[in-house]
Amino acid sequence: MKIKQRFIPSAAATVVLLALGGCAGMSSQDKSTAIGAGVGAVGGAVLSGGSGIGTGGGAAVGGVIGHEVGK
Repeated sequence: MKIKQRFIPSAAATVVLLALGGCAGMSSQDKSTAIGAGVGAVGGAVLSGGSGIGTGGGAAVGGVIGHEVGK
């Protein structure tokens, strides 16, 4: 159990750093789409209790909204 508690924060930090590096060459609209998808995924997961369908649906809706706002 202790290994898992040590691993999760390190893995999360690594994912965040890689994701931020991947956004360097994106256009403003692409960044808005990605941010919208991320926020939508989190919102969908919270509202659906972590279901995959709720998370995916939230990401899709958030991505569309972010895309439109970034125009």
